[in-house]
Amino acid sequence: MKIGFDNEKYLTMQSEHIKQRIGEFGDKLYLEFGGKLFDDYHASRVLPGFEPDSKLRMLLQMADQAEILIAINAADIEKNKVRHDLGITYDEDVLRLIQEFRDKGLYVGSVVITQYSGQNGADQFKAKLEHRDIKVYRHYCIEGYPSNVPLIVSDEGYGKNDYIETTRPLVIITAPGPGSGKMATCLSQLYHENKRGIKAGYAKFETFPIWNLPLKHPVNLAYEAATADLNDVNMIDPYHLEAYGVTTVNYNRDVDIFPVLNAIFEGIYGESPYKSPTDMGVNMAGLCIMDDEACCEASKQEIIRRYYHALNRLAKEEGTSDEVYKINLLMNKAKIDSTMRAVIAPCLERAKVSGGPAAAMELNDGTIVTGKTSSLLGASAALLLNAIKVLGDIPHNIHLIAPSAIEPIQTLKTKYMGSKNPRLHTDEVLIALSMSAATDQTAKKALAQLPKLRGCQVHTSVMLSDVDIKVFGKLGVQLTSEPVYEHKKLYH
Repeated sequence: MKIGFDNEKYLTMQSEHIKQRIGEFGDKLYLEFGGKLFDDYHASRVLPGFEPDSKLRMLLQMADQAEILIAINAADIEKNKVRHDLGITYDEDVLRLIQEFRDKGLYVGSVVITQYSGQNGADQFKAKLEHRDIKVYRHYCIEGYPSNVPLIVSDEGYGKNDYIETTRPLVIITAPGPGSGKMATCLSQLYHENKRGIKAGYAKFETFPIWNLPLKHPVNLAYEAATADLNDVNMIDPYHLEAYGVTTVNYNRDVDIFPVLNAIFEGIYGESPYKSPTDMGVNMAGLCIMDDEACCEASKQEIIRRYYHALNRLAKEEGTSDEVYKINLLMNKAKIDSTMRAVIAPCLERAKVSGGPAAAMELNDGTIVTGKTSSLLGASAALLLNAIKVLGDIPHNIHLIAPSAIEPIQTLKTKYMGSKNPRLHTDEVLIALSMSAATDQTAKKALAQLPKLRGCQVHTSVMLSDVDIKVFGKLGVQLTSEPVYEHKKLYH
């Protein structure tokens, strides 16, 4: 993929801009962190050159000044809300995040449980964290929030919340997912800091939409596609346009809440430090795009992938037709369709010819490789082997794994573990290949090609098992699938 983003410039510019914002407020800055702090693969896909850990690396440049505060909604704990990308609950993800941040060298100060109203699950989680020497605070429900500003900015509103003890000038507020109460946590802290005579400010770090790109720029449209299930909509920031005569882009929730937010700032400080939602942001990503055409093309491809993901979610009854309809409209705005994804046509043609499931991969040099289901291998497993043969310049007729090595695995699956499908999944074929590589130099050479699959595109003629999806994800392959099951069954 052609590089379109200057990552090193971004790291330098972003950290300097945050330091500047800290200085504008005096003693402390509460920085609400939207999206993923690390492993931001969406950004790396639509801004080729952006490293998935860029935001983390940027914060590590300020590690001695920063501490992390993780917010989690008590209602999410109570109903065991799940992060579908990881398959774990929000409270489990808090523990994961704490460990990840610590492993990376960042200081986690505490956890705040928001919207607390005596939930038993929240009390149990608080006890679990405190047993592990993690400080926990509680913020309560405020009647009429966020419109009842006089009550919110009072001792019966924010004043009832626990004051969170922080020790560093930059406090990063992050969370397992949306609706966790990050902004409310920041504002509550501003109220308490102001009462204590401490100068503290608030800013928002949200990578998308990118404020200084046009409203219908593919990068911003790709963000709308990524959040289609949340009903986020990009829009011109009317407050910024009125205040400065400059057109910038923000998203509907920040624009809608700004008048209330402004009133809360005025209640705390006497006046608001910001004239628009755009003013609150500190994102510098738009200033680090060095090849707009490359970013546009990458973003268009992301929109198509999101469309297929929405179709798959709908087929699995996990998504809605509204989500599909919205992304379809975005595709029309961007003037793109599925024919622009090079792997789809070869995949469907291979499936038509073979009469069964098939898959196609576009390698990084544009070469298309296909695979089909056989008695030994599933289509995805066959595709992986065919791709690494091409990458390793290994003749197609060479067996990387002997059929005699596959058969015992099939016997294990069907006879001893109760599986009805004897064919090897991607994880199983990679294990078998690894075992062959111990004694076979050709298999060893093929195995060494796996890192070259990162960034490659794959399309399959049927929806895949969770196992195959996860393997492709770990290999860095960007996957789409037709929204159909391989077999018509009531239960999959």
